[in-house]
Amino acid sequence: MPQEDKNDKFYYSIIALSIVLVLMSASIYAISQNGSEKDAESTISMSGYAEQKVVPDTATLRIGVVIQSATAKEAADENAALMSAVIAELKAMGLQDREIQTSYVSVYPVYNYDKEQIITGYSASNSVQITTTKLNNLSEIIDRSTAAGANEIGSISFSVSNDMQKQLREDLMSEAVADASSKAATLAKSLGVEVIGVQTSSISESSGSRVYYEYDMATAEKDMGAGSTPVQPGESTVSMSVQVTYYIE
Repeated sequence: MPQEDKNDKFYYSIIALSIVLVLMSASIYAISQNGSEKDAESTISMSGYAEQKVVPDTATLRIGVVIQSATAKEAADENAALMSAVIAELKAMGLQDREIQTSYVSVYPVYNYDKEQIITGYSASNSVQITTTKLNNLSEIIDRSTAAGANEIGSISFSVSNDMQKQLREDLMSEAVADASSKAATLAKSLGVEVIGVQTSSISESSGSRVYYEYDMATAEKDMGAGSTPVQPGESTVSMSVQVTYYIE
């Protein structure tokens, strides 16, 4: 066979093989696209939610001392003495070092702006943040702190600790998943299909409903001797959400 004929046959064979490969690639792509569309069409996603109201077991409050004096040193020294007495009183009530955290310290000039900017004195501030699970002692913490020299009580907030949330997590998860399953079954029935399995799921949880309490020093001084400061923790809400994707047919 002449060499030229051999080259022509080889050339045509390459072209034929290329066409076959192109057709195979197109078929595989079409199958994969159809499969993807089928997967997308054969699932539904549904959210589920559950919550439970609980009495919070953790309180956070801010206790501080604010002093004004003629010089910065006098203000700082007097503030330090009073704040030390407050912290000593807090520890005498059984609070641990880990429950008492310094949150703010400052010394700054006080100005008179009537005619011109004139420094009339200095203000020294120092406050600590108390985080405790001893909720029954909150009234005593406030009253004994003010008796020791504290003149600034910040907002009290109540929350649910991580330990309590862990205890609630299993029940909330079951309720949230059941809620999602019920919704999915209802939707599937209305579509004329059936839920046959679970593809994926995601979970999120939260606790909220913080309660705040403002301590009014003027009112407290007026009512001295009327009894301890009333503090009520109220309720907090712990919730969980799930997002579940179901297979249907």
